[in-house]
Amino acid sequence: MTGVGSRKILLGLVLASVLAGCSAGGKVNRGDVDLELYTAEQIFGRGEFELERKRPADAARYFSEIERLYPYSDWAKRALIMQAFAHHGAKEYEESRAAAQRYVDFYPASDDAAYAQYILALSYYDQIDDVGRDQGLTFQALQALRTVIERYPDTEYARSAILKFDLAFDHLAGKEMEVGRYYLRRDHYAAAINRFRVVVEDFQTTSHTPEALHRLVEAYLSLGLTAEAQTAGAILGHNFQSTEWYEASYKLLTARGLELKSRGDNWLARVYRQMIKGQWL
Repeated sequence: MTGVGSRKILLGLVLASVLAGCSAGGKVNRGDVDLELYTAEQIFGRGEFELERKRPADAARYFSEIERLYPYSDWAKRALIMQAFAHHGAKEYEESRAAAQRYVDFYPASDDAAYAQYILALSYYDQIDDVGRDQGLTFQALQALRTVIERYPDTEYARSAILKFDLAFDHLAGKEMEVGRYYLRRDHYAAAINRFRVVVEDFQTTSHTPEALHRLVEAYLSLGLTAEAQTAGAILGHNFQSTEWYEASYKLLTARGLELKSRGDNWLARVYRQMIKGQWL
């Protein structure tokens, strides 16, 4: 047998093996192939295989080909949600979001619609960077997570979205605190107070509220506004007495002979009155 004949036989055996793998398990496991020659199920299997190999970007391309070649099939529907998942795994967040949004638009009543909406929210949430960066993505993540919570309240995705919503909300408060501290260190007390006030009024359920109140004590004392400082200390004493921030404010105020009590009719006094009535803003 000639060398050319041997190579032809070997090539035939390889192709037969690939096609057998497709028909038996629905997978195209190796080699570059003309996808138009294969069924949607076989291409889907190749996408799953790429996911198993931890190559989500390649998997996403296979799943997208199903949408192109078999747009009205049930496989296209399944491939679309997998495309969103694979793009997200590859950190291709815009592509993931686009695929997830198409799924929600095309199949709003599907059992996987909640998952698609959740992936869409994650495409924003997983891009949230450190508190020093612009927080536009955090706002978008909050909006998308809220959609999951409100639209699919009884799903596991809603429960996970609630946890992530709280973390993203805390993240925004952290941004305000970081800017407020920056101003405070530079003795820009009015600007610092504005930032800490946002935390107390708009982010009062976050972990940053006790520190914000203490920083208000510091800033108001620096300005000689003792009534506001005492009131901030009173709120700390009422709601956060076990924290280090209460202890720090207590030392600052008592060192000047000041009590931690609500005084005057400033914005903090109104917060204090609402809190005493059991209405935390």
